[in-house]
Amino acid sequence: MTIAPRSPAFAPFAIRSYRFQWSADLMTSWAFEMETLILGWYIIVQTESVLLVTLFGSLQFLGTLVAPLFGLLGDAIGHRRVLAAMRLAYAAIAAVLAVLALTDNLTPLLVLVGAGIAGMIRPSDMGIRNVLIGETMPDDRLMSAVSLSRITTDSARVVGALAGAGTVLALGMGQAYLAVVGCYLAGLLLTFGIEVPARAAPPIGRKATPLADLAEAARAVWQAPPQLAAMLMAFLVNLTCYPFTLGLLPYVARDVYGSSQAGLGYLVAAVGAGSILASLLLSAMGSRVKPARMMLVFSIAWHGLVILFGQVPSLAGGLVVLPLIGVAQMLCTLPMSVLLLRGAPPGLRGRIMGMRTLAIYGLPVGLLASGPLIGGIGFPATTALYGGAGMVATLAVLVFWRRHLWPEAAPGNHG
Repeated sequence: MTIAPRSPAFAPFAIRSYRFQWSADLMTSWAFEMETLILGWYIIVQTESVLLVTLFGSLQFLGTLVAPLFGLLGDAIGHRRVLAAMRLAYAAIAAVLAVLALTDNLTPLLVLVGAGIAGMIRPSDMGIRNVLIGETMPDDRLMSAVSLSRITTDSARVVGALAGAGTVLALGMGQAYLAVVGCYLAGLLLTFGIEVPARAAPPIGRKATPLADLAEAARAVWQAPPQLAAMLMAFLVNLTCYPFTLGLLPYVARDVYGSSQAGLGYLVAAVGAGSILASLLLSAMGSRVKPARMMLVFSIAWHGLVILFGQVPSLAGGLVVLPLIGVAQMLCTLPMSVLLLRGAPPGLRGRIMGMRTLAIYGLPVGLLASGPLIGGIGFPATTALYGGAGMVATLAVLVFWRRHLWPEAAPGNHG
């Protein structure tokens, strides 16, 4: 007999399947961050090329375009099977790179090839995680479950990265990479402990083309204003907010604050700390959260903080603003994910969350545009432009779909 947890914030852990999934996701996220740090450092040391480091980073998003196909496959054969196959592939790629490193046969080209193969798969991991949570979690615990799941990613950005750096220094790259393989294998084994209820099993005997299946999911989103609004908001925040914390922090640390690599680490950790705090807060609030309303309110707050971040001239000031940005981004994006999961028909969840992954393409567009803007009008003015445009766009979404998103009883605010 399962004993209920003491705090409602941790109620999802009363479900055995969620305990396995959370642990599996944690191991996989740690491996992601350790691997990214180890390989990124290898590239810069071996080549001294910023261009190749940038190329390595961009390869992490290579599979974003095919994410809906992974969702489609999950809808057809089961999302746990797809996630397990993906994690087996991560472990296999890491094992090959580890052997090459231990035998002194590793080259930057082989690292880029491995990163490219893994990059075709990795962008779909988060979406399928959320679909599995939607399949295994009661609606009244969904917000808490998604929030706690996010902690696996944010904690990895601090702990996993530090562990990767420490292991390389202590053992060398080859031995450190064996730790990455171990984390991937642990994540794979724990994934098999996830139990998908019979009601979430894939339909039998479906006969349709992949294109028709994806079109069905697109129609479902188009005909549901709360889900369509959430998709547009996902693209918006990737375009106007995330560039300043996912791509431009090295520039801010060095050229705006005049700081070192250690300063950059503090800035990254500050965002992560705020994100973890917000995730815990949402988990405690649980079903009391009104997803659409919170998404819109904290989109405005997030864009306002981006503007403020651009006006802060010192590292100390940045370390005050960035945790607030971490809080605002989670209080915006986690309700957004819950809104999509609750409103998606069970048979279309994989495809719809795969389509949500496509919104990540707003990030490279925002980053590419920010470079010339910063060079032309400066960093403070660029943040003001992005933040102001994001606020206006958020208000436009609110005005256009107000009756679907703002009233307490609106479709976007209840399960």
